Amino acid sequence: MLGAIWNLLSFVVALGILVTVHEFGHFWVARKNGVLVKRFSIGFGKALVSWRDRQGTEFVIAAIPLGGYVRMLDERVDPVLPQFKDLSFNSKTVWQRMAIIAAGPAANFIFAFIALWLMYMLGVQTIKPVIATVAPQSIAAQAKVPSNSQIVSVNGHTATDANNVNLLLVEQLGRDQIELGIKDFATGQARTIVLDTTDWQFNPEQQSVFASLGLELDRPQALTELALIAENSAAQRDGLQQNDKIIQIDETVINQWSQVVTIVSNSPERPLHMLIERQGQELELTVTPASVAGKDGFSQGMLGVSPKVTPWSEGVVYTQRYGPIEAVSAGFTHSWQLIRLSFVMIGKLITGDVSMKHLSGPISIAQGAGSTASIGFVAFLSFLALISVNLGVINLLPLPILDGGHLMYMLVELIRGKPVSEKTQEIGFRFGALLLLMLMGIALLNDISRL
Repeated sequence: MLGAIWNLLSFVVALGILVTVHEFGHFWVARKNGVLVKRFSIGFGKALVSWRDRQGTEFVIAAIPLGGYVRMLDERVDPVLPQFKDLSFNSKTVWQRMAIIAAGPAANFIFAFIALWLMYMLGVQTIKPVIATVAPQSIAAQAKVPSNSQIVSVNGHTATDANNVNLLLVEQLGRDQIELGIKDFATGQARTIVLDTTDWQFNPEQQSVFASLGLELDRPQALTELALIAENSAAQRDGLQQNDKIIQIDETVINQWSQVVTIVSNSPERPLHMLIERQGQELELTVTPASVAGKDGFSQGMLGVSPKVTPWSEGVVYTQRYGPIEAVSAGFTHSWQLIRLSFVMIGKLITGDVSMKHLSGPISIAQGAGSTASIGFVAFLSFLALISVNLGVINLLPLPILDGGHLMYMLVELIRGKPVSEKTQEIGFRFGALLLLMLMGIALLNDISRL
């Protein structure tokens, strides 16, 4: 319950920041072009707080924090006195109106850059994309990708860290091949390897993009030895001790900690016969996992133990921290990658290379906001940058109800020399609203199915 409340609060804060940034873009450029802004609202519904500035604009914080809007003086909506006609939106040139409309998404892109610039100045801990092992019979194995090598580029794009490589690989979905630039992590010797991705299957809900290609990055590994026994747990009650090594559970020989997790989770209140090693001697114990409620609503077993974990390999973990000038380049590069990836993924959704079931809605965004806010300010900045870019890109889609739709109408006006008829615009707005609601519904259903 507390987790859900934290996610909701984080979501409201994130959305409030990003909506304010988006609407401020429209507001600022409208003011610069001599348009009278009647209202600047964050949220919808009843006004909780409101005030006016010297130019008569009413600023509002409303009760429903799920968006916002800037209402400008417009003869198509309000009766306008002749002396105020020059202050109306519709009296401006096409280029001025296009600038005002495009300023919202542009503000989101600028905010993403500023957030990432600040993130790189504060310093973000990350890992090098070093390949530890390659799964047999996988795409990577067929291409003979060597272990203990670091990925330095993907299809010509320089890769700086594991997260960067992750985004670059996702961008390649639907391609028949991927060119990886790698170097030996020990000697630095570089080479290029081509992956045949004709039959590449990637489900982000079940595996990482690396695992889908058969790559496992260098990271700490959970051992089968126990590092911690929780007080009053099933493990303590049934005699397990710190430093015990689990050798076998029932008929299963244990080689990996994941085997322990699977067996215990699937055995609530069912006695398990364990063979363990303690101080060089083998012992047999019967341990009964406690029953707890899982995330899917079903019971699952829990022992109350934690495994020992191997340390990070030397040189894999590092901190990306730059001075104000260097952070400009890093922030711009990261921002541009996010923008490019967002447009590419929309294209892949249209072509069918990416399934609609991978769309995420407000629940997933709230979970992301809550988890990153829990990690710390730097992680939250990274999340804000990602969502800000997505908000900007989505608003540029040529749907009449979005900024991109308005820009589309104005582009037609430039070509024709006269505005699109109000009737045509109204039909377009209805179609755009219907399509947008359908997409939101799919995303929400996806969220619920993931829960």
